[in-house]
Amino acid sequence: MELENLVANSLLLRARQGGYGKKSGRSKRWREMLKLPPDSQCSELRHSIEKDYSSLCDKQPIGRLLFRQFCDTKDDLKRCIEFLDAAADYEVATDEDRRACGQLVLDTFFSNKTSAVPLPEVPPRVLRECRLRLEEEDPPKEAFAVCTRAVHSYLSGEPFEDYQESPYFARFLQWKWLERQPVTKKTFRHYRVLGKGGFGEVYACQVRATGKMYACKKLEKKRIKRRKGEAMALNEKRLLEKVHSRFVVSLCYTYETRDALCLVLTIMNGGDLKFHIHSLGSPGLDEQRAVFYAAELCCGLEDLQRERIVYRDHSPTKRRSAGFHSFSACRHTCRLCWTYPDFRSWFGHGDPRRGDDPRKSWNSWLHGKFKEKIRREQVERRVKEDSEDYSGKFSEDAESICRMLLTKNPKQRLGCQGDGAAGVKRHPVFKDINFRRLEANMLEPPFRPDPHAVYCKDVLDIKQFSAVKGVSLGPADDTFYSQFVTGCVSIPWQNEMIESGCFNDINESVSEESVALDLEDKTWQPVRKPKRGCFCRLLGRGGCIGTGASEKEELPRPPSTSAQKHAAPCLVLSERQ
Repeated sequence: MELENLVANSLLLRARQGGYGKKSGRSKRWREMLKLPPDSQCSELRHSIEKDYSSLCDKQPIGRLLFRQFCDTKDDLKRCIEFLDAAADYEVATDEDRRACGQLVLDTFFSNKTSAVPLPEVPPRVLRECRLRLEEEDPPKEAFAVCTRAVHSYLSGEPFEDYQESPYFARFLQWKWLERQPVTKKTFRHYRVLGKGGFGEVYACQVRATGKMYACKKLEKKRIKRRKGEAMALNEKRLLEKVHSRFVVSLCYTYETRDALCLVLTIMNGGDLKFHIHSLGSPGLDEQRAVFYAAELCCGLEDLQRERIVYRDHSPTKRRSAGFHSFSACRHTCRLCWTYPDFRSWFGHGDPRRGDDPRKSWNSWLHGKFKEKIRREQVERRVKEDSEDYSGKFSEDAESICRMLLTKNPKQRLGCQGDGAAGVKRHPVFKDINFRRLEANMLEPPFRPDPHAVYCKDVLDIKQFSAVKGVSLGPADDTFYSQFVTGCVSIPWQNEMIESGCFNDINESVSEESVALDLEDKTWQPVRKPKRGCFCRLLGRGGCIGTGASEKEELPRPPSTSAQKHAAPCLVLSERQ
């Protein structure tokens, strides 16, 4: 039993540590798998693709990169890109450096003395507002928002039209064609089971072409049909496909097998939070670490609400942390806003209703061996009327935010008074969290997982699903499967191509091939006649065989393409004569 788990973990670690630098995670046939099509094959895609500047040149990573390469060829457009980068650096600057950083942006791009190439005209009123905002005690993050919109508006006009006629856009279409190719089980290598979902098991997997690791969540078709979960599964797929946040796991691929529908998601190399609370060291987490994860949870909920999503099933597989490369938070229910009691189990101070034993956390009290059997109406009464108690191990700020999040009256609850996530972020418990830098993935997390460890249960400790009997699949289910299985998701797939280095490697090889073809057309190496032997020369002198060009004589040079065009009519005339 231990040997089976050791082998499974060893194979997973070997795949995970085959980093991008050595390219050992890629298949030997990776270039064949990622072969770009010829331009002629993308003509239909060129006419059908939506010509939206924001999507093609800003949101999609490969499109953004190629558009910036196009802008680098023109000084005025290059200046615009430099301003956008400087404005982005200002937004993530530290509090003490933000004003100086903003002033440097103004002096560099909006001063007649220093600006080598002027930016598109920005109204003087906007510049005055920017200067006034920078003079505030805490300069806002959006100080250059109006200027940024003006630059994007300029780029979305004539420069965007010129980009569509350039080779850079043709290369983008080639990658889009590759992105839309079918995805099957053979696209991945599959490794050990990591856990269980509602409809099936979750496995680690690796993309053969790039070496990128993911988690494959399998939804058994018969189990979905027996539980009538088609709408729920499709809803989950569509929501994860829509959200692109640093704090919510990304859906990257969908495909199907004979027995299952598969969601390929960002993998959690650090494990889920429940595993860290109960299975690593002493139960619970220290307050500094819990506050960091709470801040990330706040950002994740804010990103969901920005997309106007209210989704109840926020589980450990749908939230990630910068320090964990997809580390999950505890379960919470969006229907209750910020009020799920598991928040308190993060601090590891035990169940206040049963003393101070740290092993009797809220999570174990609610879901473990201390679970109390009560009727549904009692649960509703306790949620609405009973107030919670806190031990002395809660800090004043930690107890304060828990009480404010668990306020019975929703109108008085923290985050529900019209200010949303901003109100939660202003709470004193987050006084040491710079949310700008957290959102930019620039804060050092309080814990980083060991790359040589597997943070999940042993293989044999994860119970397997029983076989589903009495359910048959038919043609009527194909409509649901076709809606679910859509292949690659654009933004995560393009990020994978860039981060794995495949994008640069493929582009460089294609460029070298085109240069080689150009040189082959422009240059011609003379081919010498092979030397004839003595016997051949004697027969030639006797007239037995015809004499050809001597070994020192070069073959005639082939005509150029232009010469061939002019020579063709002469050939026709000679034939007529």
